[in-house]
Amino acid sequence: MMLESLYDYLPQLLRGLQTTLELTFASLLTGLVLALLFTLILSLRFKPLVWLVRLQILLFTGTPLLVQIFLIYYGPAQFPILQESILWSLLSEPWFCAMLALALNSAAYSTQLFKGAIDAVSAGEWEAALALGMTRQQALVRVILPHAIRRALPAYGNEMILVMKGTSLASTITLMDLMGYAARLNAQTYDTLTVFTLAGLIYLTLTGILTLIVRLIERKALAFSS
Repeated sequence: MMLESLYDYLPQLLRGLQTTLELTFASLLTGLVLALLFTLILSLRFKPLVWLVRLQILLFTGTPLLVQIFLIYYGPAQFPILQESILWSLLSEPWFCAMLALALNSAAYSTQLFKGAIDAVSAGEWEAALALGMTRQQALVRVILPHAIRRALPAYGNEMILVMKGTSLASTITLMDLMGYAARLNAQTYDTLTVFTLAGLIYLTLTGILTLIVRLIERKALAFSS
């Protein structure tokens, strides 16, 4: 009976796998771009923007991801001006709201990782870059930031895995990802143990694959840096 259930449940759960993967990669890419931008702002001390970045980090590291998803999805509906704006076509979409929440959350934590890695770079590397005639901005972008990112790769790999697992919360705003299909299947069959065990095994497999990819990237980056 267990095997028959697995054959019945697996195709339905895999329907949501594509959405989970799309959400993961879109969130990671957007979050990485934002994190690099925020890191540059903090490192170059653009004072009008530094406080905004620090506020973003405070809000998204100090509150639960589920609350952030709810606020981004349900919050704009409380403001008629947003409902009448061109942004409403995006803000009314569960996929976009979940992606935005995950990306902003990841950007906040990743910015802290990258900024800490930059702060750990020795003063000698800054001096060497400046001695070659680079400006501080050029030294940061061309020398310091790439070096810092390689240092931060192990910790950032963990952040990537957390984002992938965080996509499971997207089902709370009606998005039919892997967990969304699992919840619907459980409501139809009441076979909670089998359904969520199978969903957990799929997430475990994704985590293993993503871990291998991160380790491969780390080896390539370390080989290049050496």
